[in-house]
Amino acid sequence: MQFNIHTIYRQIFKIWRKKRFKLFLRLLKPAASDIMLDVGGYPGFWTSHPQSVERIDALNIHEVFWRAEANPSHNIRVLVGDGCSLAMPDESYDIGFSNSVIEHVGSWERQQQFASEIRRVAKSLWVQTPAYECPIEPHYMTPLIHYLPRSFQRKILRWGTLWGWIERPTRDQINFMVETTRLLRKSEMRQLFPDCKIVTERMWWIIPKSYIAIRQKAARQRG
Repeated sequence: MQFNIHTIYRQIFKIWRKKRFKLFLRLLKPAASDIMLDVGGYPGFWTSHPQSVERIDALNIHEVFWRAEANPSHNIRVLVGDGCSLAMPDESYDIGFSNSVIEHVGSWERQQQFASEIRRVAKSLWVQTPAYECPIEPHYMTPLIHYLPRSFQRKILRWGTLWGWIERPTRDQINFMVETTRLLRKSEMRQLFPDCKIVTERMWWIIPKSYIAIRQKAARQRG
């Protein structure tokens, strides 16, 4: 069987993802009448769970193949758009959801745009991202590499990381990953999502693994 880095990633983090989804259901309390926007997500993530909302719109910068007729128990639409410049009106969604996407939009300025847009179009929020403070870089499956200058990362990604050995990336692919991947510190998450609670997921109860910006509907109404 041929594995890629995404297959390995899913197997390693399956337990955390299951625990995280339970936390999402408990804190956001999605209602059967809710409309959800998943920025950067794919239908396959949602079809692995019973649908708890009326409709899910999965938005990506590229087209995603989706056979709605093959999944009658899930009401999912696939949309094409830029999460940093959403075409939707203010508060047009009950829930704004994004899982491990904001670290891939590029610069700090684009991360600010991404956060501002999802905060604008959704009443409640769930935005998760890997923690910069975690010593293991999750995309490259390699410790400490994200603390190095980008120029040095480019030199060692192909032969010095598990990602490089498995994916065998070209020079252009390496440059793209380095330029578009920027992990966030907790202080930056607080700055990006000032009206949200920032929850820290931890490895072995100590090491920060990821951060989740959570804004519940009641908090939005009070604000």
